[in-house]
Amino acid sequence: MPEFVHLRHKPPSELTRPRELIVACAPLRSNINLSKIVRTAGCCAVAKLIACGNAKVIDKIARDGADALPIEIHRSLPPVLKELRQAGYQLVGLEQTSGSRNLHHFAFQRRTVLVIGNERLGLTDDILALLHQVVEIPVYGRPFSFNVAAATDMALYEFCRQFPHG
Repeated sequence: MPEFVHLRHKPPSELTRPRELIVACAPLRSNINLSKIVRTAGCCAVAKLIACGNAKVIDKIARDGADALPIEIHRSLPPVLKELRQAGYQLVGLEQTSGSRNLHHFAFQRRTVLVIGNERLGLTDDILALLHQVVEIPVYGRPFSFNVAAATDMALYEFCRQFPHG
């Protein structure tokens, strides 16, 4: 039988190049959800996180993610998305829509902005109009959608799976 020894705080996996992934969050209702997203984004070596509205990161939840991740807070998301689109980023929303693609079969581009919607309202029409693509995560039971932080975790994991070295 193999022997497993528990290792705490292993050093991060090395990237051969920096990630060109940005996470952009519409105003979220819960700073707990935002803080969980910050923690995962830090673990995934996301280049930057953009938050909107009355955003506050809770250090106890975000842990070192808040220190390792550049975070910008803006009043509104559409002007920021327009700038990133002009800078050559692919804008990919995480939302259930009529034209969304299954995350399991979606090929991300290296320069991507993953756009996250509000817990209750999702992505508004003005934000949806700016996106190049929309992906959704299949749900096999109830409730009909994942928590915003859990869904973001899954999408970030899929991006990292596709670009394991940056």
